[in-house]
Amino acid sequence: MAKILVTNDDGLYSPGLEILYKAVRELGEVYVIVPETPKSASGLGITLHKPLRVNRVKFIDTYAFLINGTPSDVIYMALKVLAGPIDLVVSGVNIGDNTSIQVILSSGTVGAAAQASLEGIPAIAFSAAVKDGDILVKEELAHAIESCIRALVEEILENGLPKGVDLLNVNFPDVPSKRFKLARPARVRFINIIEEREDPRGGTYYWLYGEPVEPEKGTDVYAVLVEKEIAVTPISLSFYILDSKEVVEFIEKVNGRLEEKSL
Repeated sequence: MAKILVTNDDGLYSPGLEILYKAVRELGEVYVIVPETPKSASGLGITLHKPLRVNRVKFIDTYAFLINGTPSDVIYMALKVLAGPIDLVVSGVNIGDNTSIQVILSSGTVGAAAQASLEGIPAIAFSAAVKDGDILVKEELAHAIESCIRALVEEILENGLPKGVDLLNVNFPDVPSKRFKLARPARVRFINIIEEREDPRGGTYYWLYGEPVEPEKGTDVYAVLVEKEIAVTPISLSFYILDSKEVVEFIEKVNGRLEEKSL
């Protein structure tokens, strides 16, 4: 029987966690392990400055473990302490989409999946382009998301991820859909803005927020927000551009500069 880890970056009380758990609970031995408080935008951060603690609480028809750390900490605690070897990690369902490279690199939802991938475990990050949990739990939408998650997880458990793929980033639209669409990640999702403000005592502080950019056709953002389809973005963690002619020439030029300086 497959051993599946269910996690997220929003904590135990996110409605997305319940949807994800219900989608996979009959597909194997399921462990629910999450941060005890929301950890949005924590990326691959790990806790090095304080001890990690674990609490076990009732969750639906099972128990969940709460970790006072990050989504990445959850992966390590699952493997080393709480569950042992894992066959698949599923993370989410995040409230709000995690589309574009800009968001993917900071996402705690994707961060948990990426950390699992670094440990050699197939992983999927699930998110939904909804503004709040009330929209996510609407019966028709929740049911569609559960069905799609189940189908994708069944395929991976039976046949694994495609060659060269370390994890999948999956984003659902805010309406029911049962069509997956391969989509490359947009480069950016938001233009970040820093607003200077004044507190009641006259001190200056700054508020960071983002304004959405126009969705580009062919990207995950466009698929989810405009076409209202489920964007599937395969991700490789190799982070290496192969030895293209341009890259080789670039390095040769830098070496040439170094040789000139050493004369």
